[in-house]
Amino acid sequence: MTANDPLSPIRLQLMWDRLIAVVEEQALALIRTGFSTSTREAGDLSAGVFDLKGAMLAQAVTGTPGHINSMARAVPHFLARFPVESMKEGDVFLTNDPWKGTGHLHDFTFVTPTFRRGRMVAIFASTCHVVDIGGRGMTADARQVYEEGLYIPIMRFAHAGKVDETLIDIVRANVREPVQVVGDLYSLATCNDIGSKRLIQMMDEFGIDDLDRLGRHVLDRSKAATLEEIGKITPGTYSFSMRVDGYEKPLDLVATMKIGPTGIDVDFAGTSGVSSYGINVPICYTEAYASFGVKCIVAPKIPNNEGSLSVIRITAPEGCILNAQPPAPVATRHVTGQMLPDVVFGCLHQALRNGVPAEGTSCLWNLMALGGPGRTDGDAEETKDAIPFNVMSFHSGGTGARPGKDGLSATAFPSGVRNMPVEVNEAISPIVVWKKEYRQDSGGAGTHRGGLGQVMEVASLDDAPFAISAYYDRIEFPPRGRDGGANGMAGMVSLGSGAVLRGKGQQTVPKGDRVVIEMPGGGGLGDPRARALEAVANDVKLGFVSTDAARRDYGVVVSAEGVIDTEATATLRAAAAE
Repeated sequence: MTANDPLSPIRLQLMWDRLIAVVEEQALALIRTGFSTSTREAGDLSAGVFDLKGAMLAQAVTGTPGHINSMARAVPHFLARFPVESMKEGDVFLTNDPWKGTGHLHDFTFVTPTFRRGRMVAIFASTCHVVDIGGRGMTADARQVYEEGLYIPIMRFAHAGKVDETLIDIVRANVREPVQVVGDLYSLATCNDIGSKRLIQMMDEFGIDDLDRLGRHVLDRSKAATLEEIGKITPGTYSFSMRVDGYEKPLDLVATMKIGPTGIDVDFAGTSGVSSYGINVPICYTEAYASFGVKCIVAPKIPNNEGSLSVIRITAPEGCILNAQPPAPVATRHVTGQMLPDVVFGCLHQALRNGVPAEGTSCLWNLMALGGPGRTDGDAEETKDAIPFNVMSFHSGGTGARPGKDGLSATAFPSGVRNMPVEVNEAISPIVVWKKEYRQDSGGAGTHRGGLGQVMEVASLDDAPFAISAYYDRIEFPPRGRDGGANGMAGMVSLGSGAVLRGKGQQTVPKGDRVVIEMPGGGGLGDPRARALEAVANDVKLGFVSTDAARRDYGVVVSAEGVIDTEATATLRAAAAE
């Protein structure tokens, strides 16, 4: 290595940082050009750059683990169908195959080869969630994947720069929101093109002809750093299980984690079998969220790429709900799959003791509202003149309390999507949100309190019924506290008129009524009586905790203004200790 070596260690590190900046600009281009609210408002997407063998070198910080980590497994499927030597400049490929993409038909993955001076040097990939893909729509009610919408195998979106208009016509004819969906497809192609241009500029600037040595540096360093962090954990085998609501019956998610010198292996043997409904999870999505959960605790500061992911190995038996096989319905796979970080946290807690949070809501509590003819139960006459609409709005419950900190309220963990401003969907549909506020007392009591859920009341301004597609969990089995902390409050879905709705499935909100969505809170961490009195008082003052809950759960007598009655508190705690 000479002093002028363009690939000296310092320059390699600079190029690595630049590579991350390139894919971040790629993701931001997708947000700026995206048509659907899930892309431009919530950031439900991913973007990354890969080497010519299909190994992910860098991913954008913007995005969700379900998209990013399953996209990391998707690119090799594209290369198996279209080998590198067959790709031409201007080619763009796509699929929404749940088993070769990111887990359900609503997600499209786009892959674009990058050429510099006539030679292929890299691959860019991106994903986003489209608002509709036909079929039954975004619902857990389907019994086979064929009912869930248009299924597009790995194929060309563009060949030598020319878009396949036949494909576009097929998509347009099969979805309820053709402008938004087709617009998002072009946005995916555009963001990959932006990434390619920025990469070529980077390579020109640093004077390199390929990414071979930079790629080896990125992957080798990441793998070594992750193994070093794993080596700090007590080796052994740890098991944990968690029961969640499921659809037709409860589900048991069971994990066995083996920690050793070559990495971490997580096996989900013992997990419940597949469901008859669309809450099943393809293995790519199981890998995505289980590996993310491990990485959050073990190596959160190490960049996410094929090197760091390669030493976290995930398996699940075929036929269990976490390795569902075609043609199982999978539209709402996230309801089950997003629970997996909590499951692996349970294993890691045994190895680390004080290093993991309590359980949280975990699965998203999105509002999926549908209106217009044919979208509701009952008399078709009521909806014959109704405004057709199909809106998806991202919302979340509370996360579990963290070591040394309270949980986060109304925060999407592990998905990382942003809560969506209600005004966005109110502007494009007759939906109106009459209430959106924190749900008092929903965070589990503890030395560190669980994050709060939220309450939403939603109606339609149209003089007609509308439907919601519910795919919620933590109603029967709320997030559990840890180390003496209390459980978070369970979720609930009901009508303003009083009827309780199911947590999953499409259901009708009658004309003039409202749907009330009460989201779960996260579990508490540690003994509630060890929580600082001032923290309890502040929670009461802010409205997070009621005066009754402060007395009952924390043994603190406090006014609504946050003033502690010291004498009454001492008496209450002394009585409880007897």
